[in-house]
Amino acid sequence: MKILICSHCFHPSVGGIETVSRILAEEFTKAGSEVTVITETPGEEQYEYRIVRRPTRSTIRRLGREADIVFQSNISLNTLVPLLFTKKNIVIAHHTWLTRPNGRISWQDRLKRFVIRFCKNIAISKAIAAALPVKSLLIGNPFEISEFSPYRQLPKTKDIVFVGRLVSDKGCDLAIEALAQLKAEGITPGFTIIGEGPERLALEAQVDKLGLSDQVTFLGSITVGRGKRIAEHKIILIPSRWEEPFGLVALEGIASGCVPIASAKGGLGEAVNSCGILFPNGDISALASAIKLLLTDPIQLEQYVSRADQHLEQFRPDVVARHYLDFFQHLIDGSQTKL
Repeated sequence: MKILICSHCFHPSVGGIETVSRILAEEFTKAGSEVTVITETPGEEQYEYRIVRRPTRSTIRRLGREADIVFQSNISLNTLVPLLFTKKNIVIAHHTWLTRPNGRISWQDRLKRFVIRFCKNIAISKAIAAALPVKSLLIGNPFEISEFSPYRQLPKTKDIVFVGRLVSDKGCDLAIEALAQLKAEGITPGFTIIGEGPERLALEAQVDKLGLSDQVTFLGSITVGRGKRIAEHKIILIPSRWEEPFGLVALEGIASGCVPIASAKGGLGEAVNSCGILFPNGDISALASAIKLLLTDPIQLEQYVSRADQHLEQFRPDVVARHYLDFFQHLIDGSQTKL
């Protein structure tokens, strides 16, 4: 099977959707498919599959005609429009909402909502599937087993970790406010923040103002050994203000032996499942209560940890890739796959 993967970014230091693209490219190759990746990201990294960086439109069309399956890891009009006329099976995995960050539907979103009707669509969560204007197949995202699972049994010598971009949507400031509430009750857990972003200076100032400097550590971005760092902690916080489409960080935390506390709306609940606690988005008191519960009840903490293996099985890279490949083969064979 010849698969053309379209991924806007493709670089080892880039996470999120791009991590998923790299995992799937690797798994498709292991399964015997001939994989070509096109991306707008410059670079010289070598992989076991072919990468074409910054292709022209004519190159995109040629590669599309040569492929059995064209796979877009998140929709991009720049590559989709040239490929629509190749008359090949085009599959789009939707990783986020077809709206602007503030929820407004722009003309670009309207165009995307129109053209996906001519493609086959995959949703990474039930939340995304419900928001799409077309039927879709539900396949969750894979996580990097080798980066996180080997460290699960490390001693949990630290309390809480946050991993993500330091932007207001991710809610790190809410976690800091929750720590201040707990400190007023005499509960003073350590809090490690992994990530960078435009809000870092404001977060550091918030920590100083609330008198939490002895509890909070900013580590910045970590691209090598992130799994080991995360696995040192008992709890991973994902306190997003906005409705996350899924929750790859939650899977990574669970695989590292942490218990996630995450905001409830969107797709985060599907990633957390029975392995952690959900709280209403933006509710600082509920977040503080969840932290307090896990820190003061080790039996409850261990119960959440014990459910990890069964939950994570469906997100193993080989399992997820097999769902994709089976779907691709149905399309190639002309089978009627029920969405």
